[in-house]
Amino acid sequence: MNAIEKQLQLQPNRRMTYTMIIVIVCLLFIWSITTIHFENISVNGIKIVKNIFVGLLNPDWSLLVNTTTAGVPYLLIETMAIAFLGTIVGALLAIPLAFLSASNIVPKPIAFVVRLLLIIIRTIPAIVYGLMFIRVTGPGPFAGVLTMSLTSIGMLSKLYVDVIEDLDKSILESMEAIGCTLLEKIRYGIWPQLTALFLSIVIYRFDMNLRDATVLGLVGAGGIGAPLIFAMNAYKWSEVGSILLGLVLLILLVEYVSNRIRTKLVKG
Repeated sequence: MNAIEKQLQLQPNRRMTYTMIIVIVCLLFIWSITTIHFENISVNGIKIVKNIFVGLLNPDWSLLVNTTTAGVPYLLIETMAIAFLGTIVGALLAIPLAFLSASNIVPKPIAFVVRLLLIIIRTIPAIVYGLMFIRVTGPGPFAGVLTMSLTSIGMLSKLYVDVIEDLDKSILESMEAIGCTLLEKIRYGIWPQLTALFLSIVIYRFDMNLRDATVLGLVGAGGIGAPLIFAMNAYKWSEVGSILLGLVLLILLVEYVSNRIRTKLVKG
């Protein structure tokens, strides 16, 4: 009976907590709506929106079948290559950083310093890195690859660490008891457990990089983003429609293939 009485006493407190949360969310929602200014919408704006949708629904099919460097297929392949190469470089560089930031592998002070470095890397948006690398290497795909690599290091290291810290510690303890070195523990006790999960994480990151590579193209870091922004600035909405259609088809294809691979990796 004591347990039941305690539960009954806790129920009013829970109701009060839930009520407070709902009230706070509603107040934040109302406050957010007040920042929207509808008076800036003009008749001209509505007409432009109409033209945008008409153009998007009537894409320029000649761009979709154009096999030159100005065609959508070539630009999509370039975008995918930027995302793929950036993901591979970032994934390889993230492995040692992940082990150095795992508190169950290295001393806690070292893990803290490396984690702080990775947090700093993740804090800066990809588009800022893109603008920085463009100043160094000039506009083009190389700046995009460098940006993808650096942003991938920050995120992949974090995901790697979560997997490393959930490892079966009994294996590490057994290897430590027989006098194995740190490298031997990583090579024979940790790495066999991580391979499938690491590959799954890398594939997931590639999906994200494929979308980010398009955004980086808007600032001149190669790929399909630059033609997209040029077409939008010139109000060529049929060209925008063809580029977006190509992007949607590519992302759907990559999403389907990557989901199948991740499922097999996790199950197998």
